[in-house]
Amino acid sequence: MNDASPLAEGKALAHGPGALSGLKVIDLTRVLGGPYCTMVLSDHGADVIKLEPPQGDETREWGPPFDDAGDASYFIGINRNKQSVGLDLSKPAGREVLLRLLEDADVLIENFKPGSMEKWSLGYEDVLSGRFPRLIHCRVSGFGADGPLGGFPGYDAVLQAMVGLMSINGTETSGATRLGNPIVDIATGLFSAIAILMALHEREKSGRGQFCDMTLHDCGMALLHPHAANFFLSGKRPKATGNPHPNLAPYSKFQTQTCEIFVAAGNDPAFRKFCELLDMPEMASDPRFTTNGARVTNRDALTAVLNARFANEDGHELTRRMRAAGLPAGPVLNVDEAMAADHTAHRKMVTELGAYRGLGTPIKLSRTPGGTRSGPPLFNEHGNAVLRRHGFSGAEIAALASEGVLVQKRRK
Repeated sequence: MNDASPLAEGKALAHGPGALSGLKVIDLTRVLGGPYCTMVLSDHGADVIKLEPPQGDETREWGPPFDDAGDASYFIGINRNKQSVGLDLSKPAGREVLLRLLEDADVLIENFKPGSMEKWSLGYEDVLSGRFPRLIHCRVSGFGADGPLGGFPGYDAVLQAMVGLMSINGTETSGATRLGNPIVDIATGLFSAIAILMALHEREKSGRGQFCDMTLHDCGMALLHPHAANFFLSGKRPKATGNPHPNLAPYSKFQTQTCEIFVAAGNDPAFRKFCELLDMPEMASDPRFTTNGARVTNRDALTAVLNARFANEDGHELTRRMRAAGLPAGPVLNVDEAMAADHTAHRKMVTELGAYRGLGTPIKLSRTPGGTRSGPPLFNEHGNAVLRRHGFSGAEIAALASEGVLVQKRRK
């Protein structure tokens, strides 16, 4: 599918087979972490076959907004470049279809409750590793299969709470606050893509596949930098600091006459340059602010000085001058403003194909660029074609459809 000719009309489209061309992925995931992983792979040429349960990926209903086909934006945003097959794996015939699809597959990724694949006689150790010795099997779960929390379900916000991310987000007065985007799910998708690519690289040497045990718990904890590092060294419980950085100053949001801005001075030379640009050279020699440690200790005093200095500035113009001087700074933009920004277009971070619009791939490769190849699939849009491509006869496909194994329409 992904070796098709380059698409001509649209934005941030794939123009070539991609770095992962020839890689076949059977995708049994739904919701976010797994589908995000497989979108990353499909953006770069992997042939991703998304096997959806009879009710479909539940994010098709996570709206409004919905498109004309009735699919929610949540689903649309993470399922481009994939082929959809409606398959009932609760039926033995459905599991036989899966096994046939796996015969030449490189990767199987699923996010069933741990133990489900084993219950269906599809466990990696007992069945799949012997039958398909080169297969990479990636399981995405909340907590893994064993341990005190093994087997329990996990959702992004619950894991944000349990791994400590909520405790460092927000302010001391707001209390623990959920991050606005599902950062644990997205990070798990990214870490899972990395794990799969590592396993594929190792397979080139050993000729053997392996099992990737990916959990929201572990991936959420891996995001706790620098707060975990601060705790390990100091023994003190990290607190929510709001916009300011716990280890750097100034590194925070400020109000100007025209907009809010974010300013970051990561070291002492940068702070001195920052003071010169603001025509405040005396601030650089103030004992309260001469070193980063002193500035962190005296953060409130520094914030008061800068708020007064910025009050009459045009934030957009000020941050342009700061960037021109090599100082990291920018206006605080809303999502619609960020989508419309000139640099967003220059970096091809909005992709369009027909009625489909989405975020472009951030992975920019010089010889094998990725991008959009097809919009998100309708439910079972490719069911018949995928099975025919894998040797199923017309009679077999018709029988599977009549038995409800190949699911033609989503069941509510």
